[in-house]
Amino acid sequence: MKLFHLLILLSLAATSVAIPKYALTGCNDTCGNVRIPYPFGIGANCSVNQWYTVECNSSTPYLPALNRLELLDVNLADQIVTVNTPKISDCQNSSQTNSIDLGDTPFLFSKSHNIFVYEGCGNAAMMDNGSVLTGCSTSCRNDTVSDTTNCFGKSCCQTTIPHYVNSYNLNLERSGDPNGSCGSAFLVDDNMYANRSSYNRSTAFVPTSLLWTLEEGDINRMSCCDSPLLTILWFSRSVDLGDNTSINIQKCSALNYVEGTPYLADGCEYTEECSRCTNSGGICDEGQVFDVDDLVTQRNFTCRSSNPYPDDAGAEAICKLIVLYIIHSGVSISMGVVFLLASIYVLYKVIKKTKERRRRRRFFKRNGGLLLKQQEDADSSLLDKTILFTSHELEKATDYFNENRVLGRGGQGTVYKGMLVDGRIVAVKKSKIVDESQLEQFINEVVILSQVNHRNVVKLLGCCLETDVPLLVSEFIPNGTLSECLHNESDEFLLSLNMRLQIATEVAGALAYLHSATSIPIYHRDIKTSNILLDDKYRAKVSDFGTSRFVSVDQTHLTTLVKGTFGYLDPEYFQSSQFTEKSDVYSFGVVLVELLTGEKPISLTRFGENRSLATHFMLAMKEDRVMSIFDAKVVKEGTTDDLLALANLAMRCLNLNGKSRPTMKEVAMELETIRTSHVPSTVQTKFEHVYEEDFSKLNYGESTSTFTSTFMSSDDNTL
Repeated sequence: MKLFHLLILLSLAATSVAIPKYALTGCNDTCGNVRIPYPFGIGANCSVNQWYTVECNSSTPYLPALNRLELLDVNLADQIVTVNTPKISDCQNSSQTNSIDLGDTPFLFSKSHNIFVYEGCGNAAMMDNGSVLTGCSTSCRNDTVSDTTNCFGKSCCQTTIPHYVNSYNLNLERSGDPNGSCGSAFLVDDNMYANRSSYNRSTAFVPTSLLWTLEEGDINRMSCCDSPLLTILWFSRSVDLGDNTSINIQKCSALNYVEGTPYLADGCEYTEECSRCTNSGGICDEGQVFDVDDLVTQRNFTCRSSNPYPDDAGAEAICKLIVLYIIHSGVSISMGVVFLLASIYVLYKVIKKTKERRRRRRFFKRNGGLLLKQQEDADSSLLDKTILFTSHELEKATDYFNENRVLGRGGQGTVYKGMLVDGRIVAVKKSKIVDESQLEQFINEVVILSQVNHRNVVKLLGCCLETDVPLLVSEFIPNGTLSECLHNESDEFLLSLNMRLQIATEVAGALAYLHSATSIPIYHRDIKTSNILLDDKYRAKVSDFGTSRFVSVDQTHLTTLVKGTFGYLDPEYFQSSQFTEKSDVYSFGVVLVELLTGEKPISLTRFGENRSLATHFMLAMKEDRVMSIFDAKVVKEGTTDDLLALANLAMRCLNLNGKSRPTMKEVAMELETIRTSHVPSTVQTKFEHVYEEDFSKLNYGESTSTFTSTFMSSDDNTL
């Protein structure tokens, strides 16, 4: 046995240790005193690609791809290459000078190895794409003594950088050095700057560390990491680039004692001790090293026999191996099942999201998304401020359209109260099931409200087209409709005459704005008290533009289907199907009479022609008994002159000849005059003969008798 050991020792002594390999075959691995390990290489064919090519000139290595920066060191363990970079001077009072721009190179200024330093008197900021990365300032006095051993604010300051960058600018502001010397700013390797006992501020270059990166396509011939005898693995490392972005880079690291470069297939060599272990038939592990005589040597790895179990312990070893195999198999199967279940779950979520996305896209097209796009293409200014809400946002805002959130129901849909994530209270209008004939009406409302900006018009906040029915989101008006306020018998709050005049004036001003102040005239076509909302201060807000229309100068305004609400409908429009701005004036006249009388536009308590409030009012005017049909509160608070002036204005609005009606602008001005005047003006108490002629032409009452019987059986009186 002793002879056998002696022979092994002799063979170990005769065994030569392999020379570590740092470069490709036929390539030099040093330039001067600097070692150049692969993936870097001296010469074009000795590196992994052109970015890692090193040029050796007079024993000094340079990186041609980085404007011939001098290379000082390559650190494989930290994946760092150190180069000499120039300082930026502040000899001018204020300057901003571009520093090194790494651009599309695989190099980044290292966050963990570099610090930003300013030497001088003033301020220095490190900028990236217009934003400040970091900076510091110094103070200088006549008694300031330059000290190169510290950098804490007196003529020198330093700070870290927040993340990896590939380019930066330096912005220097000099406050004035008592000694008249210039200052400078630079990015420098932290360790090298800290060990600067012989550092001279006058030097023009400083060592800066760059992180070099590799992608999977660069490592096709780097197979040393696959060696079964070495603890060397590929690692994927995430590098923060700022702005919530990062990149993954590849790195080959050795966990036990090897020399050379792990980035070459034949570049990994054992250290001398590990070579003795493998040459003697052992396996080199981390821990302590045992030689062939089982003597412990001083190294942080273990050399164990390739057959660690003696013959008399073979059975026990086999049993242990079987148990370990079973445990390993069980763990592997369990992990496989968990992975399979996780994959199925992820696949289910992906499929579900894909289906949901396709469904939303289909709804968007069906609900008029393409029509909305056409409107935007025709005039992009109409929809500049319109927000497209998601279905999830509005479902959450309305508690999934809970019935308790319903504000009202109408002929075109249901309105829900909702609260957005930013705390705003909104009204969400959910249209009825839409067919092609209703799409244009809904999109028309979006387009009209998108361009309207008036304090007495409900503000559209946005819409949603990716649900089964389209949704409109507008500001929430808390006090309900004017119709509810006028006709709700249980409401203890009664509108005063001043409030009624204010509401009438505001509605008239809003309509005048729609008719004349917008780029394209807008006719509402459905003015009624249920479409006039009241805010917390009882200011009027005109709403519901579903039947509205843009009107260009050359349009005839002819429609094939009469739209509007019975009782407010212009008889001239009803008979001719020709809608004009004077049709809105007629509807407003009915609203004004409704404000003065407090009665509904159609009444079941009146008979014959008097069922229509407009006809009832015109008969009272003809018979000089109009004061008898006015609301008692109105008569009590108003003067006879003011009330007759209002009645006269309403009568002019209800003129059966549309051309004889005033414009909404004239109506708004006259209402404002009546509202603000304190001395009653002299008005006519008798009316021109034209009203008698209009009344004699009132065949409108006969025409509406058929409709009366139709609509009296239903709560919905919308045509």
